[in-house]
Amino acid sequence: MIRRGKYILVFKMPDADIRVGALGMLHFGEGTYCYIGSAMNGLDQRIARHMSEQKTIRWHIDYLTVRCSKIEAYEAVPHDVTECGLGNIVSEIGGRYSAAGFGCSDCRCRTHLFMLDGDAEKKLISDSRFSLHGRPRIRI
Repeated sequence: MIRRGKYILVFKMPDADIRVGALGMLHFGEGTYCYIGSAMNGLDQRIARHMSEQKTIRWHIDYLTVRCSKIEAYEAVPHDVTECGLGNIVSEIGGRYSAAGFGCSDCRCRTHLFMLDGDAEKKLISDSRFSLHGRPRIRI
């Protein structure tokens, strides 16, 4: 059975300048980020791909997931929330917009990438609208 859904990736990034496809060279300060995505043709496969360290770079987020030190995936519940709606939730709890145009070429959102401070990360992870999907990957 192919599951559909929206998800949030929460990951740690080092301070880095990274060329992200057509967006060009972007600076990412050290810290915790979250990315909002959807998978209409296989949620579990998409999340497994994001967790993988070895992959062909295809989407904006791939440029970051191959460099992050820790990554966790959260499935959005209920399933009828939109990616844009998830972005609004993250913004409301204190997520700061990061990298204009990142991951949102198919909608009118400012970005689907947010930086989280400690309080925003705790609020997001404890929010009942999300459930942990799988085990976090940790790189040393």
